[in-house]
Amino acid sequence: MSQPTRARLVALLRESNGPMATAELAEKAGLHPNGVRNHLELLFEAGLVERSQSSHRRGRPRDEWTIAESGRFEDPAAASSDLVRWLARAYPSGRHGLRRIESIGREVGLEMRIETGSDPKLDFISALRRLGFRPEEEEREAGFNCRLGTCPYREAARENREVVCSLHRGLTRGLLESVDPGFRMLEFEPRDPDAAGCLIGVGVADDKG
Repeated sequence: MSQPTRARLVALLRESNGPMATAELAEKAGLHPNGVRNHLELLFEAGLVERSQSSHRRGRPRDEWTIAESGRFEDPAAASSDLVRWLARAYPSGRHGLRRIESIGREVGLEMRIETGSDPKLDFISALRRLGFRPEEEEREAGFNCRLGTCPYREAARENREVVCSLHRGLTRGLLESVDPGFRMLEFEPRDPDAAGCLIGVGVADDKG
């Protein structure tokens, strides 16, 4: 199990109307309780979840979990930013680690709920806007560019830029594949997170070919 598992546990607790036991979380996530307990301990140490104990007539008191105040967000962009910051602290850099974090980002991008319409390009740009990137479209031959006006992950990028940019690269790739299988990421040029201006170059497959 890896970082997406912890993000899934946070999502389950955020959607819950009350405390959830370890076994209940494991059942909903389709995972073994022992592994889920280990991930919950890490989330507890990171301050994203809170733990309490409930007493039953038989056996030891069981742990019950709720989302911490720091894990409650009013919009998806804030939630995403906080999880990225946590990942930047928890995940190692290095070639193997960066490949893995990019793969995780792609999985997240593929699983994101995207409002789709008649224009996949606008769907992609709208998804970036909802994530807080303030994208601006630029023309290019056989595709388009997106220049990002801000970085919602800049605080995390200051701590571990390589990890955050790798995660963002993977997330972008997954989003593109999700909105249109004919989209290909041709360029991904990171910039200083405080200055923003990262460039995403997208190629569009010719349906006639």
